[in-house]
Amino acid sequence: MDRMACVDVLALPLQLLLRDHPEWREHPAAVIDRDTSQGVLSQVNEAARQRRILPGMRATTARALDHELRAGTVPDARVAAVREEIVAALRVFAPGVEPSTDEPGVFWLDASGLGLLHPSLERWARLVVDDLAGRRLRARIAVGFTRFGTYALARHGRVAVQVLRDPDEEMARARAVPLARLDLPPDARDALHKLGIERVDDLVRLPRTGVRRRFGDEVVRLVRLATGDLWTPLQPVPAREPVRAQQRLDHGERDLDRFLAVVGQQLPPLLRTLAARQHLLQTIELRLRFEKAAPRTERLQPAAPTLQSARVLELVRLRFEGTPLEDEVVELELELHGVAGNPAQAELFDTHVERDPAAGLRALARLRAELGDDAVRVARLTEGHLPEARFRWDRCTDLPVASPRAVRHPPLVRRILPRPVPLSSQRRHEPDGWMILGLEGGAVEEVIGPYVIEGAWWHREVHRELHYVRTAHRGWLWVYFDRRRRRWFQVGSVE
Repeated sequence: MDRMACVDVLALPLQLLLRDHPEWREHPAAVIDRDTSQGVLSQVNEAARQRRILPGMRATTARALDHELRAGTVPDARVAAVREEIVAALRVFAPGVEPSTDEPGVFWLDASGLGLLHPSLERWARLVVDDLAGRRLRARIAVGFTRFGTYALARHGRVAVQVLRDPDEEMARARAVPLARLDLPPDARDALHKLGIERVDDLVRLPRTGVRRRFGDEVVRLVRLATGDLWTPLQPVPAREPVRAQQRLDHGERDLDRFLAVVGQQLPPLLRTLAARQHLLQTIELRLRFEKAAPRTERLQPAAPTLQSARVLELVRLRFEGTPLEDEVVELELELHGVAGNPAQAELFDTHVERDPAAGLRALARLRAELGDDAVRVARLTEGHLPEARFRWDRCTDLPVASPRAVRHPPLVRRILPRPVPLSSQRRHEPDGWMILGLEGGAVEEVIGPYVIEGAWWHREVHRELHYVRTAHRGWLWVYFDRRRRRWFQVGSVE
């Protein structure tokens, strides 16, 4: 009989949050979808559950239940990157790995026949859990026969490893799992709790038509999975193996031109291999071993997926002109990561237009290659409680076409400082006038405000009284008075 396993990396975004804030581990903690008092909790730890704080609650409601709650956001990009690392790690232990499309920390593995390769399935499952623990990730695994049974037991298991003997045992134990441990919509979960429907077995006994009408399609889907009506086979994601080449140099090489010649000899056959797979080059890694210096790894990304070796060599040249070879290279390894694409389309000549977006992307790629991946950044608006938290700086990987629109009155521009700057400690009601910037700024001639901001209790409680003040020599400033520190700070300026 075919075997299936489910690995649950317990609340993956929450684990990443607590990794950043280890001092929160002893407190109720939660991941929220946005950094505001109206943010919704998506994941909570056991300490929060014990205080009746559950996913789906608003931050203000959860705070009312326990003022010790700590909460924060975790970027989706970071979760996705860790998820890819987990998939790569699990492929070492199973031929097929299927990550859940709904929950980032859930993975199904093909466990058929693995009992013949290991002393027991328990031993194999323990190796999986121990490997993830070495990556600082807590996980549970259930080895059974069905998708829902292994998922439910991995979510609720009190031990890290569970191996089911037969399908009947798996079904009986899965139906005893509390609904609060499964991924149900918060409204449906709360409504079922009020009706005394606490476990999977209680839910599957309800009339199917009534469940759909009162609780929606998601709950009906869970019922069909639990009863075996909705059976789907394992659908592992295919592995995209990189293309590699390794060359040991007969004589150590430190001259940049001769080093680039070696790289140029290796690139064309690797790019042809990618083209045969109907892939384009997305990133390239160069691993260098030196005669005496420590090994070095460089990772480069073209402006767009390509198969043109000249563009790749240009990026390599720029990188090593900015950070020269520190010793003689004795061994070189190239690793090319591809992405699905049309090789013929990638080689078409660029069309010449007045403003060429592709040329702009190539310029950004050259800057990243010469100055580092973080040299080119773009501001992204985010949900934040404080002005300086309303945006973040992300790596710039694309260059969208501008779409300006006509406006009757041009808006004012607020320039936000990287961090608030303390201002003069002079009092506001001085007889000679309020000089918030000192003599060089001149006296304050006009004040608009205050605009009060309170909150951010999940990090450190904040009370700010924001004002716009016009000084004689520096124009409009954006400032606030911090009552806790009894001082004025400048957060930006207005143009």
